[in-house]
Amino acid sequence: MRALVYGIEPEPQLEPNTANPLLGALARTPMRLVEVADPGFLLPDWVVTRPRLTGICGSDAKQVFMDWGEVGLDNPMGDFTSFPQILGHEVVAEVAALGPAAEGLEVGQRVVLNPWLSCAPRGVSPVCPACEVGDLSLCWNFLTGPIAPGIHTGTSRDASGGWAELMPAHDSMLIPVPDSVPDELAVFADPFSVSLHAITRHPPPPDGRVLVYGAGALGQCAVAILSALYPGVEVGVVARFAAQADLAQRMGAAQVFDHEPIRALIEDAAAWSGGVLHGHGALPMTFPGGIDVVYDTVSKKDTLEVSVRLLKAHGTLVKAGVHGPTSWEWTPLYFKEIAWVGSNAFGLEEVDGVRQHAIQHYLDLVTAERVDLSPMLTHTFGLDVWRDAFTALATQEDSGAIKAAFDFRGA
Repeated sequence: MRALVYGIEPEPQLEPNTANPLLGALARTPMRLVEVADPGFLLPDWVVTRPRLTGICGSDAKQVFMDWGEVGLDNPMGDFTSFPQILGHEVVAEVAALGPAAEGLEVGQRVVLNPWLSCAPRGVSPVCPACEVGDLSLCWNFLTGPIAPGIHTGTSRDASGGWAELMPAHDSMLIPVPDSVPDELAVFADPFSVSLHAITRHPPPPDGRVLVYGAGALGQCAVAILSALYPGVEVGVVARFAAQADLAQRMGAAQVFDHEPIRALIEDAAAWSGGVLHGHGALPMTFPGGIDVVYDTVSKKDTLEVSVRLLKAHGTLVKAGVHGPTSWEWTPLYFKEIAWVGSNAFGLEEVDGVRQHAIQHYLDLVTAERVDLSPMLTHTFGLDVWRDAFTALATQEDSGAIKAAFDFRGA
């Protein structure tokens, strides 16, 4: 099969004459399209699927662009991955072949991927305490063989991802897609679930005010979730690009703020939320503040500093974005006794009193027409023009890209 393999010698490319660092990194990224052996059944209860539409996650794009900010060399996650890799975990696929012990699926069935390489996919029994309570992204056995280390599909050299013509998966990792849900909506199951976990584990107060920092896929999903599940909450969004700002308003944002200049952002958000500004330095802060929760889908220096300056005393900063380590001015964090919490992907979540897998919640909400993310899919590409896909993501101000995906349906 053909696959985009990461962690191998790259194709020689001319360094582009541009100030855009992402395009420069794309020219030398250690990934190329190659022929590799078709995947088999990693264990008897695994299956082989044929991807139909595979999204490019923000974390995947960061890896391809090697965009990790102030990178530290002591990353403790190094043991939780193995190379080379075939990335891609936002996958809508159809079942192509069943392992001898696979259950609950049929060849030709359309499914969406739950990517966690947790206890069940690795054949671990009994399952660990995290898996037992549904916290699949905190599984204790991400390093347990015979499958190579990796937390989810695409991060293990054995469990290859959806940037390929075939993809293996455990039978528990595949959730059937209703006929009424097209591929173009099913492909958002993963990013929606990431934002659902962040919000339902750290919900806003009734009739509160929240700020969604970032208006990419996670941010847009967060706005849609807040609008559908917490209609009494007023939502502000910080957007970087015009296309993102327009879509955030369509998704239900009450107010959209430009991400810069930062001082103007803080002043405008304070005026919206009722926070009183203090401080005569480079940047002011609100005290006691007017925003209850910030869902930070970016998690860079500026976003963290702005968030703690705007939050209420005893507010909550939810770190849902994936970015490298950075230093930032966090005095307001302790002064206002802000809770800074991490949010790691998804598992079983509770919505409207129902506890089930986050992806199933998404499919149910789409079927009930409570959520419509269709405007988010702005670009699709064939695998052979993968550089065009990442060029669109590297030039979002011009391309208007929000979510790009690899489309295998015409291949």
